Amino acid sequence: MSSNPYVTDYQIGQDNVQRLGLDVHKPVFTISALLIVGFILFTLLMPESAESALGGAKAWSITHGDWLFMLSSNFFILFCLLLVLHPVSRLRLGGRDAKPEFSRMAWFAMLFAAGMGTGLMFWGVAEPVAYYTDWSGTPLNAPPRTPEGATAALSATVFHYGLHPWAMYAVIGLSLAFFAYNKGLPLTLRSVFYPLLGERVWGWSGHIIDIVAVLATLFGLATSLGLGAAQAASGLDHLFGIGDGLVSQIGVIVAVTLAAIYSVSRGLDGGVKRLSNLNMMLAALLVVFLFIVGPTMDIITGLGTTSVGYLEYLLPLSNWIDRPDEGWFHSWTIFYWAWWISWSPFVGMFIARISRGRSVREFVTAVLVVPTLVTIVWMTVFGGTALEEARAAGSELAQGIDTPSMAMFQMFDSLPLSSITSCVAIVLVLVFFVTSSDSGSLVIDSITAGGKQDAPTRQRIFWAAAGGLIACALLYGGGSTALSALQAGAISTGLPFTVVLLVMCFSLFRGLRWEKREYDRANAAT
Repeated sequence: MSSNPYVTDYQIGQDNVQRLGLDVHKPVFTISALLIVGFILFTLLMPESAESALGGAKAWSITHGDWLFMLSSNFFILFCLLLVLHPVSRLRLGGRDAKPEFSRMAWFAMLFAAGMGTGLMFWGVAEPVAYYTDWSGTPLNAPPRTPEGATAALSATVFHYGLHPWAMYAVIGLSLAFFAYNKGLPLTLRSVFYPLLGERVWGWSGHIIDIVAVLATLFGLATSLGLGAAQAASGLDHLFGIGDGLVSQIGVIVAVTLAAIYSVSRGLDGGVKRLSNLNMMLAALLVVFLFIVGPTMDIITGLGTTSVGYLEYLLPLSNWIDRPDEGWFHSWTIFYWAWWISWSPFVGMFIARISRGRSVREFVTAVLVVPTLVTIVWMTVFGGTALEEARAAGSELAQGIDTPSMAMFQMFDSLPLSSITSCVAIVLVLVFFVTSSDSGSLVIDSITAGGKQDAPTRQRIFWAAAGGLIACALLYGGGSTALSALQAGAISTGLPFTVVLLVMCFSLFRGLRWEKREYDRANAAT
């Protein structure tokens, strides 16, 4: 018998069935599909009841789980620092001879595009202005419409998109990549728990883990498509006067879904990679444009101010005890943490999918630092420009936030070439949606195919279409009420999944230490 605790007789895809040209893991695919259909029917037939029940679950999770969310998110950062400094950091995902599949720039672009690009587009202007103008409270009760309030607004926004969420993604992404590429286990969430559950992970314990991951991913994507379509529809209405109602929003979702289907049929290299590169190019153009025509000197000095402010507010905002801003704290920070954690299976698995060949240190450092630096630059340029306009009497942003989806376009209106920049921004929003849908369908397909990475293309197309159809059906049948219920359902999974992530840290570190001992033993023998 082998001394390797990770040796298993389980073969990837052995529980799969092949029907109608599909190759799927029967229990996970079937139960996930039935639960999805049941949930949709529930929200369509009884949208108010669904929103009430799921909204209550979300509120309870946020109110009573605030300490766990904050304690865990702080722990994830410390755990990532441990991995970077520990000797296990020299291990390579896929073994010592593994080579990266993508260049560093392509890798960085895909990291960011799949992670939270849509959130930065939607809230990059609206969130700091909301805090500055006291739209719904201020971080740490900072006085609104003051220099101190402006610093707190930008710092808190960076805090919500910086180290903490990316530490969550780093933990789950590294766990999935390590057990899949170094231990030969299926690229599904259940594999991470093999050191703890052993062969039981291939049974119902593992089925439940994977089913929850599928539901969280699909519902999160559908919610983002449905709610995010409002920004694109608002922008199109702002430019062309076509209206931002139900028809426009469904039209946006259909267009995004069709583009995602085309992209997913091209695979990672021909689809997501190219779209991610396009994303970063368009985003860079917008940043450069705002830097030139906006308050250039304020942006230059603001980079330092925002960075220092983020570090200054990092510890106070990370504290959950005796907060003076409890309402703001629950409505914003804890909501964000629950949302990011509910998204972590999707983002983490996608990061794992594109990270073979990276060392543990390179992986963790890149996933933590690169998106955080991009966020600081983005918020300084977009948020800083918006705050300058919010200080100016007579500007639309000076009146505060009315419709968050319109905030970015209101900022562009005060700048030269507003129509062109608004068009570029709309394209960027749409492409971010496409990459999210594309990468999400790849992730769901991997889980429902039992960890197979070479499943038929039609399965990926099926899941890309499913996300769009769910969003359209809920918008048409139940409107924003149904989508809010869906969002509440996704967020409610954040609290129990936080516990899963904590257990995952233990399992990952145990696996890495064993791998390092074997690595050292092999080196000593040569």
